Amino acid sequence: KLNVGVDAIQHGVEGLTYLLTESSKLMISEIDFQDSIHVLGFSDELNKLLLQLYLDNRKEIRSILAELAPKLPSYHSLEWRLDVQLASRSLRQQIKPAVTIKLHLNQNEEQTAQVLQTDPSTLLHLIQQLEQALGEMKTNHCRRIVRNMK
Repeated sequence: KLNVGVDAIQHGVEGLTYLLTESSKLMISEIDFQDSIHVLGFSDELNKLLLQLYLDNRKEIRSILAELAPKLPSYHSLEWRLDVQLASRSLRQQIKPAVTIKLHLNQNEEQTAQVLQTDPSTLLHLIQQLEQALGEMKTNHCRRIVRNMK
């Protein structure tokens, strides 16, 4: 009926879906949305219709996106133990330390536990990497990204 190819319609629907989902994710204001679609070169009437479509459906789109988001496990508690092997039959004097960690997680109203074991040097390296990552989160660049994600 439209005398337009199937591919053109499919790309149009995908583009409109992408525009509405990304705008809803970022909860952009009316002015920002209008600036975003003004670049596309549509008529003023079509721009107003797209803005009204966005304003009418952004809460519903956000709720659907929240339902589709993966439910990642969250931290509940941590138990740890330091084991040291002082000797064996073949080696009378040896020191072989090992750190055992039991990580309790909550996922979908259920508690699960993961048991991890490592040597102290690897654990120290892991701690340094995590501290470095936390330090990165304090930079202006990361703060700007996190602010835009909310």
